[in-house]
Amino acid sequence: MPETDTEKFESYLAAVPEPQQQALRDLAERVAAVAPDAERGISYGAPTFKLGGRPLAGFTASKAHLSYLPFSPPVITALEAELDGFGHSKGAIRFTPDQPLPEALVAALVAARRAELES
Repeated sequence: MPETDTEKFESYLAAVPEPQQQALRDLAERVAAVAPDAERGISYGAPTFKLGGRPLAGFTASKAHLSYLPFSPPVITALEAELDGFGHSKGAIRFTPDQPLPEALVAALVAARRAELES
């Protein structure tokens, strides 16, 4: 029987080595706290929280860093002043287990993306 989207989300996390895995689990908890109505799934190969089937927030792990994916370049542009100390591109914000994204920043990123999706 194929994995459900939630199972795929959890399988991705389970395959990530520590301490990156715990950093991503902490991030997932923060996203879930500000978007309790979001569903867990996979989008573009990344664990993703979705609203109405559309990506709200996601993340990935690589050897050198972790990435938060807002699925919206305008969200990153709008919050660029708050990203001091974090590498970023138009599609991702990079962080490490030693320097996780602050709770307030995660809440702002999720709120900005939610506003986009709901407009």
